[in-house]
This record gives sequence, structure tokens and C-alpha cells, in this order.
Amino acid sequence: MKRRPIVRFFQVASLLMVLVAVALLAAIVTMHFAIHGAEVKVPALKGMTVADARSQTAGLGLNLDVDNRYYSAEVAAGHILTQSPAAGTVVRREWRVRVSESLGPQQVDVPNTVGTEDRMAALELQRAGLEVGGAIHLADTDAAENTVLAQDPPAHAKDIAGPSVSLLVAAPDNEAPDGYVMPDLTGLPIVTAQMQLEKVGIKTATPNYAEGPIQVAGAATIVPGSVVAQSPIAGARVDQTTLVKLTAAK
Repeated sequence: MKRRPIVRFFQVASLLMVLVAVALLAAIVTMHFAIHGAEVKVPALKGMTVADARSQTAGLGLNLDVDNRYYSAEVAAGHILTQSPAAGTVVRREWRVRVSESLGPQQVDVPNTVGTEDRMAALELQRAGLEVGGAIHLADTDAAENTVLAQDPPAHAKDIAGPSVSLLVAAPDNEAPDGYVMPDLTGLPIVTAQMQLEKVGIKTATPNYAEGPIQVAGAATIVPGSVVAQSPIAGARVDQTTLVKLTAAK
């Protein structure tokens, strides 16, 4: 007679366990749909026109930013060269997808700005459809201040990566001759960054290479071989005793 209450107790306990398990499963399923329902896969955008890519990403709830433009003999002007994150990456809706746009084959001739005043050099580059990508100042007693001492890429260069020219400019006499302000090298090809530093006598360590995709806040889309980190940071004082460490996208 006493066994019946015990059996009933175990039956009730088993039922409660089943109900708890069902509730937990329902909660897990609900959470799964709540999380993954707000996620999308980044589409393959390379080769698409910017307009088509913007339309496709908008339909998925993503934001498209054209961060940079490069010359390309393989990809037609107005079409996408690179993207970050890579196609197939699962991201949250409203995620920012950064792309670079092709300018088509290089059709501009890089003017020679060496020996001209830096403001006139900037105007000459603009008239050619180019822009000043950055300027490093070097104390030089043999040149008038603000005179362009060198440029990269050089005059009449072919197959350049992008529509920007970096300048090496003679610093004013009152600028400290034994030190320089570390420029922001983020986004520059690693070779260009090393050349800019070498021109003022600053050495660089063997570069490190980081696996992608890589995003740098406030920077242009990072392409393989471009600088993603530097030490010392931009704005720091450096001189010929400084060994600069650069990290580039692999």
C-alpha cells in the first residue's frame, strides 16, 4: 500500500523534469532565432559596380562604404576591387562593409614637383587628377623651406597603385633639425612607407605580417601589403636612432 505514493511521486517528478527540459529547449531555440535572425552573410562584391553592390548590401541591412580608390588594369573603372569583411563572413545587420573602387587603368601622367614650393606642388598634382598622400619634412640647409625635395611615386611613373603622391619637403629653419614628427603610415604600401622613412635616415625593422581581414578605424580599406600598425605612433618624435616597427596586412 505504501508503494503507490512513492510511484506517484516519481511519476510527478519525471513529468516536472520533462516540462523543465521542454522549457529549456524552447528558450534555447528562441535565443538562437533571436541571435541568428539578426545575422547575415556578407555577399561577394568583387567585380560588381558600386551601385549594384550598394543595392545588394542595403537589401541585407548592411552599410557600404567606399574607403579608397586604386588604379587597375584588370578591373573596370567603377567596379569593386576589394572588400572587408570577406565574402561569406557572418556579421550583424547594420555592419559596415568597406570596399575599394577601381579607377581603371592609370591614364594620368605623374608631374615632376621636385624643386617647387609645396603648395604649388599640391596644386599641380590636383590639376593632374592626383592628390598629396602625405608629406614628410626634412631639415635641409641647401634648399629653401617648403621646397619639395623628393616625391613618391616619381615623375612619369607607370602602374602606380593609387592617385596620391607623397612629398618630402624641406623644413623651416626653426624646425628641430635633429628630429621629425612620425607620419601616419596606415594604409600605405609597406615598401612606400619604408622608402619615406629611409629618405630621412630613419631605419625600419623587418616588418610583421598580420592575417586578414583587417579593419583600421578611420582608415582606408586595407589591402594586402599595406601598413595596418606602426610603432612609434603617428605624431611621436623620431630621429635617426629610432627603429620603426611596421605591421602589414598579409
